[in-house]
Amino acid sequence: MNNLVIDLTHGGVKIAVSLSKKGKNVLAYDLYNTLKGIDAKMLEVYGVELIQLDELSDFKGDMNVIYPIHMPLSFDEIKSFNPNLNWTFQSHHEIIGEILKDWGDGIPKIEITGVKGKTSSAFMLKEILIDENPLILSSLGAFLYENNEEIVLKKDISIAPANIKETVDLAYKIANPICKIADGTVVSENLRKYNSAIFESSLGVSGIGDVGLLLNIVEDYPIAKGRSTASEAKKQVFRCRCVCIQKEALDEYYSDIKHDMTNTFSLTDHTANLFVDNAEYDLDRTSLEIAYNNIKTINGNVISGKIKLKTFAPGPHHVSNVLGVILTCLSLEIEPDKIIKGLGNYKGIAGRTTKKTIENSTIIEEINPGLNTQAIRESINMIQNLKDYYISIGGDYGITCEEIDEEKLSDFLNTLNTDIILTGELGLSIEPRLTKKTRYFKDYCDVYDLAISNDKNLLFIYRSDYRKLSQR
Repeated sequence: MNNLVIDLTHGGVKIAVSLSKKGKNVLAYDLYNTLKGIDAKMLEVYGVELIQLDELSDFKGDMNVIYPIHMPLSFDEIKSFNPNLNWTFQSHHEIIGEILKDWGDGIPKIEITGVKGKTSSAFMLKEILIDENPLILSSLGAFLYENNEEIVLKKDISIAPANIKETVDLAYKIANPICKIADGTVVSENLRKYNSAIFESSLGVSGIGDVGLLLNIVEDYPIAKGRSTASEAKKQVFRCRCVCIQKEALDEYYSDIKHDMTNTFSLTDHTANLFVDNAEYDLDRTSLEIAYNNIKTINGNVISGKIKLKTFAPGPHHVSNVLGVILTCLSLEIEPDKIIKGLGNYKGIAGRTTKKTIENSTIIEEINPGLNTQAIRESINMIQNLKDYYISIGGDYGITCEEIDEEKLSDFLNTLNTDIILTGELGLSIEPRLTKKTRYFKDYCDVYDLAISNDKNLLFIYRSDYRKLSQR
């Protein structure tokens, strides 16, 4: 069988090489024409043949197409290049699940997807599992934790499914800097240095997770040139052994799916398996009383109970992420005391929601490459007294596959009874749409200077990769 890997931009090279190492016959199509340098050399070394789609007419027999879930081509378009082939199709997520099928036995593995909150949830789970030396793939990088110390495996890495395999490979190299060779066989003295794994994944999961956590579908944006949606892609979470999912998302998008081990969480719906009994919100530490009923665990047990804790979760959308994390841990039968301690240690992460004080100003940063209107609405709603704050909104374009709906955002901002400071490419673009008083700063740093010089607090909402802004 021939295996055609489509899209060498979003992890296709790693997939192609991994399949070739397994003795598969591999072809590759550079969908976005970005292949160069070491990646091109890797394909050459491992015998992966680069082709154009019109060359498919030269092939016979079976053709398995391995495609990104957001691929702009339809299956029928690909088939049209040679209708006589026996076609099968696997997503990048599916093939990674197949490649890693026998990996990680005996350790808890968590895969996280959702429109918002993935990175924050990954690092909450890191705090809870810190004694298990977690291996992590996140939008902030790939990390390995050993004895509470962080080892950076790779900073500039996306959460494309192929990078789960990349993270595993990087961790192996750290654990095995030198391998002994005897009789032509590589003998490793230490197969790994981690006892848990947490993988953030875009547009679905691979299915290797003991628990798949789907946080939310706050905006069901189109993908694949409008032929599919985020909710359809994230349905892949049901490949995991146990699924933890926001009840509202389950009811709206996946009510027809039957999965033997599905647990739900909700801020308000007390029919969910886990919900909030009481919440006292605070910008530093929110107090939560949580009840849970009939949670199905990966060990075949059913558990119920209550839990009280304090953590950094200044708004309801942050608490929703906390609920998903707690439900995931309970599904893995992690002790409540360990959950309480870990979430108590969580203080937010640079690159998502953080709170700091500069001179007399409280600065709340909401920085996210996938920022959308609902996330902006929730961030503003968590501020109880807006007159004490400057509200700054801005950001960059070209940092994620989906872009923000400017019309929807502008309509919302026009309803606010507060002045708005705009900045960045996003601010410049929406400024003509706004009917209310605004100010624009090309350099976002000027917004900080304005707030600090006037002893005002600042809610800084910016659509960007934090690594870019962290250089300020």
